[in-house]
Order: sequence, then structure tokens, then C-alpha cells
Amino acid sequence: MSAAKSLLIELGTEELPPKALDELAAAFQRGICDGLARRGVEAALDLARGFASPRRLAVHIPQVAAQQPEQTIERRGPAVNASLDAEGNPSKALQGFAQSCGVTVEQLEKLETDKGAWFVFRAVKPGQPLAALLPDILDETLKSLPIPKPMRWGNHDYSFVRPAHWLVMLHGADIVEGEALGLKSGRKSRGHRFLHPHPVHVADADIWLDSMRASHVLADPAERRQRIRAEVARAAAQTGGLPRLDDALLDEIANLTEWPSAIACTFEREFLAVPPEALVTTMETNQKFVPVFDAGGKLTEHFIGIANIESKDPAEIRKGYERVIRPRFADAKFFWDEDLKTPLAGYQDELKNVTYQQSLGSLWDKSVRVAELARIVANRVEVDAGQATRAAALSKCDLLTRMVGEFPELQGVMGRYYASHHGETAEVAAALDSYYQPRFAGDAIAAGKVGQVLAVAERLDTLAGIFAVGLKPSGNKDPFALRRAALGLARTLVEGGLELDLKASFTEALELIPEAALAAGVKPGKDGKVPALDAGKRRAALVDELYDFVIERLRGYYAEQGFNGEQFEAVLAVAPASLADFDRRLRAVAEFGRRPEALSLAAANKRVANILRKQAEEAGAPAVQGAVDPAHFEADAERALASALAAARSETAGALQAGDYTAVLTRLAQLQAPVDAFFDGVLVNAENPAVRANRLALLGQLQAQFTAIADIARL
Repeated sequence: MSAAKSLLIELGTEELPPKALDELAAAFQRGICDGLARRGVEAALDLARGFASPRRLAVHIPQVAAQQPEQTIERRGPAVNASLDAEGNPSKALQGFAQSCGVTVEQLEKLETDKGAWFVFRAVKPGQPLAALLPDILDETLKSLPIPKPMRWGNHDYSFVRPAHWLVMLHGADIVEGEALGLKSGRKSRGHRFLHPHPVHVADADIWLDSMRASHVLADPAERRQRIRAEVARAAAQTGGLPRLDDALLDEIANLTEWPSAIACTFEREFLAVPPEALVTTMETNQKFVPVFDAGGKLTEHFIGIANIESKDPAEIRKGYERVIRPRFADAKFFWDEDLKTPLAGYQDELKNVTYQQSLGSLWDKSVRVAELARIVANRVEVDAGQATRAAALSKCDLLTRMVGEFPELQGVMGRYYASHHGETAEVAAALDSYYQPRFAGDAIAAGKVGQVLAVAERLDTLAGIFAVGLKPSGNKDPFALRRAALGLARTLVEGGLELDLKASFTEALELIPEAALAAGVKPGKDGKVPALDAGKRRAALVDELYDFVIERLRGYYAEQGFNGEQFEAVLAVAPASLADFDRRLRAVAEFGRRPEALSLAAANKRVANILRKQAEEAGAPAVQGAVDPAHFEADAERALASALAAARSETAGALQAGDYTAVLTRLAQLQAPVDAFFDGVLVNAENPAVRANRLALLGQLQAQFTAIADIARL
């Protein structure tokens, strides 16, 4: 091996876990590339490609040099002034350093720096051939793969995610000798388990992908996904329907197959009486089948299975798929029919027998608390409190149904169906499903106002209760998904435009938490004793913790939308009670920040804040904003500022009251000229105490006008 050639490494295994395959493939490619880079081996790493199929991990890298470049070695030894005695004889430490480098003291060099001089050993080491480096690189890569539960097989002392069966390492057409997981490298790969069960001779690294394709293995995941889409479209055309193949299902099918082939199937139409979500969940989650809908979005009796083989008798595979799905659908229909015999409200008493959390009681207890919070929230935001409390009372009942017991992911969805069937209002039924939203990142909040109220009440109780018992998240651990609950609460309040005092709402939620739960969260002191519970102080402290916890989620929410930290902090400084109000202020501040006057006014506000803070420190008490007396004006600039400020205050009063903060800040931007003129021509710290106090009062009014919206000084 002399010139630069393509490098191929393929590790063949038993079927790899489909949900972990993409991450394993990326880590395998990254490990090999990083290993070459650390050793200085020249290669076109930016052109490297990772490959993966259920039975293999592989990486192909073009233009990999056959030899590592020369390696320059430099080792710093002891300081010169500490290594030689008065006669210039070397110390034992210096002699030991030279011996460890394999040279004499006389062969060492000196390194002069501004901090002193040191003995150094310098040498040039010939680069190693790629064949000598690659086994170690592969070993390091395999050990670094994200494998939560490695397996052992046979009587070996090594382990991997699945038993390994072959190893191909080629540099161009040459085999790179090496060993990993008990396998010696060669050029024999393997094709499809059934369509090409014989060994595959790989003549060259660059033809490996074509060799795999010829042996009925699509080793490129992107190519497999493309084939699956095409196959699903072909099979769906036979049914006359529209397939629903989302990215998650596509990825999983691609990681389960090496040569995917779609087969159109059908099931009995009587199963369509079952809510479609239950049937679709069974198809997608349990069987990895693709459901088919009609042009109106209604589920049909057709579905598509993806086989990992091109069968000579696809009818037999079709029968197998239809035979597999039938009992699952029969179970779903049985659960549906049986559940319909009991009204949703009929499960309420059974909630008393299901523990929510040891210190917080049963699901019944939680439902009672959420219902009371829903009543309070609904009245505050002018939503029908009767419907909100009814939805809250029923919100946990579907957890006890047979269908949700079998398919937990359908909680809420089934509540909506059962509520509708038994005559609940459309708003209540929809709320039982939508209050779980947002269920995941990017999901929308509940669409209806009753659902939004229930979503807020549910999350207020969850956060207040779990914080109260001392189980708030720590580090990466969040078993109660409180971070998601806090973000969902914040998003619902903001995007739903619900004017709710967040701290007051947490106070009300904590007042419903039993004192035994509050006591459970009290930590022992340094003496090991648990202090007596002061319920009022504990609730007050928890309100601040909960508020800060939600605000941190809100910070990330706005950062994703492009708002910067300074804008966020400017609004947070004035602590708006409502997150909907917080949102309006933040958007107004961002709009203000784009105006040409913003920088000057922000600097002026910062200067005002510093002046007033210094005055308060000197007075030993917070500054008291007094009235501005025009009789004490001495300069035209202060008269002009007072006049402009009074006009701005008068003209923005209505907009401020209405929460139109953009209009307020747009008007206040016109104060730039009089503010700049004031600071250019007026000495605030005048010798006359009355004049000085009057000027400070004027600045106090200026600051108050801006901080009625946000602390502009922070921009």
C-alpha cells in the first residue's frame, strides 16, 4: 500500500436494534474519522460516508494515505537552574529524564522562554503504516460506541451490542490485517440473509456499495428510505388510498430491512367501528404497518406491510400480515365495546384506589384539586367554569378503561371518544384530549379555551405538588417530566393569551396541597433533624422556586424564536404578573431595539439608573419619586425634556392601559433628542439642593415611563 486510496471498514453482526442503529452508525463513522485525524493520517474526512443496515455498520473514506507522516516528538524535562550544580554536573532528575528518552544528557537541548530555561528532548519519529494504526483505531471506536446493554456470546471475554460475525477492512484493493471482537479482517462480506446467503467477495473498497446492492442489501440508509417510499406509493396505488408514512415509522422500517418490499393488505371493515387512533396505533407501533386513508382523511380497511424480502409468492406474506393484525384489532374492538358499557363518569370512584403519589394521594385527590384550579382559572379568564370543572373531573377516568390499559398512548384520545359517546358537550370531550397538548416539542397547545384552562390547571397542580414533596428535577433526572410540564404551562398561557397572574396561581395551587405533602418535602438541617413545618413560609418559598423554574423554560422558548438574552432580561426585570403580558412586552422591546433611537435611549436609561442608584446609596434609602416643580428649572433643556415627557405620558396612557406596548415604545422613542440634549447641557448634581432634587425627580419620571414596559437600560 503506497498511494492514497479509499478505506472501507465493515463490521457484520446479528440484527442490530432498529431504534439505536442511526446513532450507532454515526458514532462508528465519527470514531474512525477521529482516530485517523488524531494520528495525523491524511484523508478526505469531509467526504467520509457512514453506512448501516440491520446486519452491518460500515464507513467509507476516500483518499486515505497509506502512511502516517513523520511524528515530531518534544518532551520538556527539568528546569536548567535546578538540574545542574555549581560545577555543571547533572542532577539525578536530569540523568533520569535523559535515560527515559534514550539519550545522554549531552544530547538534550535547551528551551529558552521568558519564564526560564528547560532541558528538552526533541526527535523525529517515522510515521507508522496505516495497517499498523487501524486495529487500534477500530478498537477505540468500538469501545466508544453508545451501547447501553452490551452482549456477550460464546465463551469470549469481549462484548458488543450484538454478536459479530465478519469484518472487512480494505485500503483500495488491499486487505488491512487486523482483529476485532475475535474476528480477523478480510474481504468476505455477506449479502441478504435469504436472497443472497452466500459470502460476498469485495474486490475493492470503492465497489463495496455496489457489491452489497448486487447481493440484495441496500447498505445506504437514505437509499433504503427512498425505496420504501417508492414501494409504499406503489402498493397504495393498488388500494386507491393515501398512505400515511411519517418519518419515525419510515426510519424504523428502514432499520429493520435490507431489501424492503411493500405488500398491500386488507382487514375486515367491521373493525373500522373502533376509533381509528386505536387501529393506527396498533398498525404503526406494534406491527410497523403503514395505514391507508381515503381522500377525505378517513381510515380505510387497507394497510401496507414492508417485507424484508422479494417473495415469489407475496400472497402468502399478505396472508401472514393479515393474520397477525386480526387478533390485535379484535382485542381493540372488544375493549371498545366493553368500555362503552360504562359512562366515563362511572370510573370516578375507582380513581380513589389508584395512587398518584404517596404524599399527594390518589388520582381522585388530584382530580379534585385540578377541578378546583380549573374553576378558579376559568373564572379569571372568562371561560365557562362549569365545563372546565366537568372536564377536570373526567380527565383521569379514561386511564381506567380497558383500551387505555392496553394502549397507554391513547389516554386523552379515548377520553374524548367515550365522553362524546355518553353525551358530554363537545367542548368537554375535546378538552379531555387536548389538555395533554403540547405532548412533544413542536406540538401545538390545546385549541379550545376549555382545553387550555384544563391544561393550565393540570400543570399547576403537577408542578406545585411534586415541588412540594421535594421531588423537583435535578441534573438530567426528571422522572415526572416537570420541565415539559413547565414549558407546556408557559406556552399555553402565552399562545393562548390567558391573562393569569402566575405567582398568584401557584399560590392557589399550593394552598390545595395537603400539609402532609408540604412536610414531606422539608429537608433535614445540618444537625440531621427535620425542622418544624411553617406552612406559610414553605408555600411562599415554593412559589418563588416554581416561578423561576417556569421562567427558565420560557427563556429557552424565546431563545429558539430569536429573542436575545438582553431583551428577555429587560422584560423580566419588571416582573410582569402574566406571561401573556410578558410576551407582549418582549415583542415590543424587540421591535423597539430595531429602531435607530434604541441604542441612545438604552444608554440614557442606564445612565439614569446609575444616577438614581448612587443618589439612593448616598441617602441611605431608596429614592422617592417626587413631583417635578417647573419653578426650579434653570435650563431650557430640562424644560424641554419635562414638556416632551409630559406629552408622551399623556399620549401613551391609553395604549399602556390596553397593553399596546409597541405603540408606547414607538412614541417614547421620540424622546431621544430632548434626553440627549438634557445630558449634554444639564448638570444633574447641581449645588442648589432644590434644583438637584427637581432634576432627580425628572429623571425618576423618565425612568418610570420606560420601566412601565421594560428595563430598557439592559438592552
